[in-house]
Amino acid sequence: QVQLVESGGGLVQPGGSLRLSCAASRNIASIYRMGWYRQAPGKQRESVAAITTGDRTNYADSVKGRFTISRDNAKNTVYLQMNSLKPEDTAVYYCGATTDGRVYWGQGTQVTVTS
Repeated sequence: QVQLVESGGGLVQPGGSLRLSCAASRNIASIYRMGWYRQAPGKQRESVAAITTGDRTNYADSVKGRFTISRDNAKNTVYLQMNSLKPEDTAVYYCGATTDGRVYWGQGTQVTVTS
């Protein structure tokens, strides 16, 4: 099992930046895949960015070049640096850990991009 706690969300103007953090309750070095997902009102949850144990990363087309995912195994934390934010990035952002044959989720953190 793994518990995940997200932080770092908030209200930001278009063009601004935020850094989300996801703190895990156990060593993430052995967790195959850590990812960030988001869900906007009335929409399905979608994958935003992911990083594997080999530090391979992938991103949704909508965030490529603007978002960066990284992991600090010593701190058991995964980050999502979000730059050049747009109103359409507004959503609840969730951290997900793929391990033990399932996905574990955090409680989510709200990101609102508005002028």
